[in-house]
Amino acid sequence: MKPLKGLALAVLALGLLGGAALGAGGLWLRSNLAPAEAAAPDVDFEVARGASLKAVAGQLARRGVIRDARAFELLARWHELDGSLHVGEFVVSAAMPAGEILTILSEGRVKTYEVVIPEGFRATEIAARLAAAGLVDEAEFLAIVDQPGLASRLGVEGPGLEGYLFPETYRFPRGLSAEAVARVLVEHFLATWAEVEPEAKRQKLSMRAVVTLASIVEKETGAPAERPVIAAVFRNRLARRMRLASDPTTIYGISGFDGNLRRRDLEDDTNPYNTYKIPALPPGPIASPGADALRAVVAPAKTGYLFFVSRNDGTHVFARSYDEHERNVDRYQRKRRRK
Repeated sequence: MKPLKGLALAVLALGLLGGAALGAGGLWLRSNLAPAEAAAPDVDFEVARGASLKAVAGQLARRGVIRDARAFELLARWHELDGSLHVGEFVVSAAMPAGEILTILSEGRVKTYEVVIPEGFRATEIAARLAAAGLVDEAEFLAIVDQPGLASRLGVEGPGLEGYLFPETYRFPRGLSAEAVARVLVEHFLATWAEVEPEAKRQKLSMRAVVTLASIVEKETGAPAERPVIAAVFRNRLARRMRLASDPTTIYGISGFDGNLRRRDLEDDTNPYNTYKIPALPPGPIASPGADALRAVVAPAKTGYLFFVSRNDGTHVFARSYDEHERNVDRYQRKRRRK
């Protein structure tokens, strides 16, 4: 085996030297390391876990991506990369020389898939979106979200990861574990939290309190400019020991919510997220807030507003007194319901 391997490497050396030293073996090697086609589209190619160099080279050759499997193997061994091919999906082309394809596989330039996690998504919605992209198993991801002890190991406060799965546009390769994907989302949260934390500490606000309130702010408005005002309303109410009276928190605590919030739901004192009943923050976040909502909580607008009601166009009208609020409700909600 050693003489044969030495001969193969010598042939490769001749091919690389060119000129007068280029013999028949070198010509063969150079020819078979050239692109298989002058022009060809990109194709997806998967290196399976445990696949040998020989198996990968053979598969590339059978699919017409390279000219010759043996030449590809010799090139990999010459560069001492025969044990360095990464597992995963890759984008390659028959228009690439074999050396470029080898570099892609050995450097782990795996194909990634874009997934957008919007602000205000619950963990259940995030799991569904990641699963739809083929990146995780939905049930497995949700089990990770609620895995005992994982939150503290990742550096966030609470029994689970709800609220800490940061909304952002991500690119993931397939094949990562559900925990690995969750870790990336939490790491993005922690990077943003590092900007907010000094002010939160100055105000003696815990991470969990900030994230919980920010998640409510995120769910209460779709108008970015309103976040600091909404945050001010809730902080003003908390300071006065008033109930937050937030529909989104109450809905979060209703199992199998059908889209219709009823009076009996608002009066249900068994729902720990029913802020029409509890005079405090709910037990934890109800969704994943973005950076602007987190900042709004620690830097709310300077206002005495205590109430708000929807204008039915995505924005709200605010009030400092209950009487003013009732007039706004009558104008924007009750009259609308009577039409």
